[in-house]
Amino acid sequence: MKLKGEKRESSDCDEGSKGKMTFLLALVALISAFGSSFQYGYNVSVINSPAPYMQDFYNRTYFNRTGVPMDSGFQTLLWSLTVSMYPLGGLFGSLMVWPMVNNCGRKGTLLINNLFSITAAILMGTSEIAKTFEVIILSRVIMGIYAGLASNVVPMFLGEISPKNLRGAMGIVPQLFISIGILVAQIFGLSSILGNVEGWPVLLGLTGIPSLIQLLILPFFPESPRYLLLQKGNEEEARQALQRLRGWDDVDDEIEEMRQEDRSEKEEGHFTVLSLCTFRGLRWQLISIIVMMMGQQLSGVNAVFYYADRIFQSAGVDGNNVQYVTVSIGAINVVMTLLAVFIVESLGRRVLLLAGFGLCCVSCAVLTLALNLQTTVSWMSYLSIVCVIVYIIGHAIGASPIPFLLITEMFLQSSRPAAFMVGGSVHWICNFTVGLVFLYMEAGLGAYSFLIFCAICLATIVYIFIIVPETKNKTFMEINRIMAKRNKVEIQGDKEELKDFHTVPGGQTEKKEFASIEL
Repeated sequence: MKLKGEKRESSDCDEGSKGKMTFLLALVALISAFGSSFQYGYNVSVINSPAPYMQDFYNRTYFNRTGVPMDSGFQTLLWSLTVSMYPLGGLFGSLMVWPMVNNCGRKGTLLINNLFSITAAILMGTSEIAKTFEVIILSRVIMGIYAGLASNVVPMFLGEISPKNLRGAMGIVPQLFISIGILVAQIFGLSSILGNVEGWPVLLGLTGIPSLIQLLILPFFPESPRYLLLQKGNEEEARQALQRLRGWDDVDDEIEEMRQEDRSEKEEGHFTVLSLCTFRGLRWQLISIIVMMMGQQLSGVNAVFYYADRIFQSAGVDGNNVQYVTVSIGAINVVMTLLAVFIVESLGRRVLLLAGFGLCCVSCAVLTLALNLQTTVSWMSYLSIVCVIVYIIGHAIGASPIPFLLITEMFLQSSRPAAFMVGGSVHWICNFTVGLVFLYMEAGLGAYSFLIFCAICLATIVYIFIIVPETKNKTFMEINRIMAKRNKVEIQGDKEELKDFHTVPGGQTEKKEFASIEL
């Protein structure tokens, strides 16, 4: 037992150094997000600008092989595959999350994942020289797998290594780098830079550089202490990793919090997706992430970007300058996501979610009106521009970054990988579905498509308001207790005494219990 004075000193340390952003913690976040999340965003928009040149390459290659021009229907099919294989690969990547993070660790999974990106970058970069368009389509699947893993593992990794008072800000860093990736691809894709007939293979191949940097630097950083302690049962390594990340020797409080988490879930063991879906104690957490992920992707963000060009053209922007307007929208996205990093710990997750989806909902409703009236009322086209900007702001501060953060916070160690696998799969299935269905929806409904997105945003707001709790500045166990009341279950760890962990020297009791979880 600690003396009273010692305990207060430890508490002071917890208030001070442990809650601060250390240089190492910032560096881990930077390298993880730049090496992984950045490329998810980069590959979302990298093929938009050079599309005409790539389609011409498809046509020329086909003509050189067969001696006849490519049928327009076949060319449309090939281009549709080029676009849609990315989210399909993302789904495959999400399905790999659970086995990989449990067997290879969080850091290990990110390192292995880089091999997908580097392989795809080499294939895409050399596709024109090799005169084969098939490898571009194959590479889009590979990059999708990479993005599917990265979009889930980076938030999980950063959430687990962060102190509770920085977890929100750190959880939004991946989304910040996704939006930076989109912006960089838009800038490099300008016709004056690489979005031209000579530059597009280089534009596609650049995606391998961040992976190479991460592959060289990330091995020198610590693994997730929670993974080391709760899944590997190695307290010494976990303690050393925590000490490095916090810049402080006394990490007993956090180690003890992990032990409490372990005691609360030791009876269930590690969750598979099936056991997660059937376990009553996590019912509302699971429903919540599914609703938020569906809301995130089905709220019309792809449609807004799709309509953005014609909205700006109708407002009088010259066709040649629309690409610069697209870049400016990407810049707004980055700035607002950066703002979310700084305000999430003060305003909380719920406020940003409700405000974000609220802005999206109102924007979609007004945009429907503006698009239908812009031929009769001259200033409606300017109102459309305002709606697009407001929508982007709403999505950037809430709908885009917060759902992935809440998967980290609403699930404990044993269920978190399976939860990310479910959430990630829903994310990519909805992404794929919107890409597949929207063109038909737009052809049939026109501007009224946005009313459907408005209704989805509204439904998501109602659900979040009623069900989703505030998780700001709470430990994983505190959040788990809040959700346990909603699930009407008791937490195992609350019934057990802490003395089990103090009476046995050398940490033997803990290691036995950790071993029992893995069996």
